[in-house]
Amino acid sequence: MQETPFTLRAGHLLPYCMSDSNKTDFTNPSTFILLGIPGLEAAHIWISIPFCTMYAIAVLGNIAILFIVRREPSLHVPMYYFLCMLAVTDLVLCMSILPKMLSIFWFNSREIDFNACLTQMYFVHCVSVIESGIFLAMALDRYVAICDPLRHSIILTNPMVAKVILAVVLRGSMIVLPYPFLARQWPYCRTNIIPQSYCAHIAVVKLACADTRVNSYYGLFVLFGVLGLDAIFIAMTYIQILRVIFSLPTKDARLKTFGTCGSHLFVILAFYIPGLFFSLMYRFAQNVPLHFQVLFPNMYLFIPPMLNPIIYGMRTKQIRDRLLRLFTHKGP
Repeated sequence: MQETPFTLRAGHLLPYCMSDSNKTDFTNPSTFILLGIPGLEAAHIWISIPFCTMYAIAVLGNIAILFIVRREPSLHVPMYYFLCMLAVTDLVLCMSILPKMLSIFWFNSREIDFNACLTQMYFVHCVSVIESGIFLAMALDRYVAICDPLRHSIILTNPMVAKVILAVVLRGSMIVLPYPFLARQWPYCRTNIIPQSYCAHIAVVKLACADTRVNSYYGLFVLFGVLGLDAIFIAMTYIQILRVIFSLPTKDARLKTFGTCGSHLFVILAFYIPGLFFSLMYRFAQNVPLHFQVLFPNMYLFIPPMLNPIIYGMRTKQIRDRLLRLFTHKGP
């Protein structure tokens, strides 16, 4: 979430074999040390199995979504354009985090360059904001399709969809841009050890020897002022959609109409609810074991990218039929 789901608390310094240079004053260290899952280092190999599985499913599933939508002319409509954008952001998120995470689990390669850490931080949080914007765009698409179906093709033309996608990407890119710049300006004189498996914004700045409240306030602004507002607008949109659905005359009509947005609603809930919970937990929870604070939110980062293609593939007839044709080789 989110900072969103997305941000982990650096917490207390962990027992770790630090060199003297890690204890002396320095500004903008050349490298950070990522611990992986603190307290569970002996189980890193076993922990890597579910992460690697989720990564493989997410990459293959989202690439399959992109391939099917590209090859199937009937899917060249706004809903599937937004779904393709969601697949691209999921791929970027996975590739921004997991390769380094697996190198920690498999090869104990804990060092990450300072600039690489800030770059990873930017992409992780940028993708989260972009995904939130995509979910809002998809909700608006479903609202127009269900509440004003006769004007759907007039309102959501291809140029309009392109503008919406561009606006979502620019918004995410600009809103998260202060994160690395704020993190770069602080002196780091405590340690360069991050008790995490990736460079989350709040985990990095908590190592700074300065008053970093501006970072925390800005992170809360992104969490509530951006992602929170997106969630509110999505909720308002679905309230209107449900009102229209329940006003339909027959049960079959209600079920059929709800089926067109059921997948999207489930994906949204899987994105926002755990993300908000974990973001607040790492800011305010004091007695949660550190390995829990790191392990489960890290797994959560890969659950939406893994679930999105599965949910849309299983519940979307056009995608499901195309997949069946691919595996049974019954023509294009």
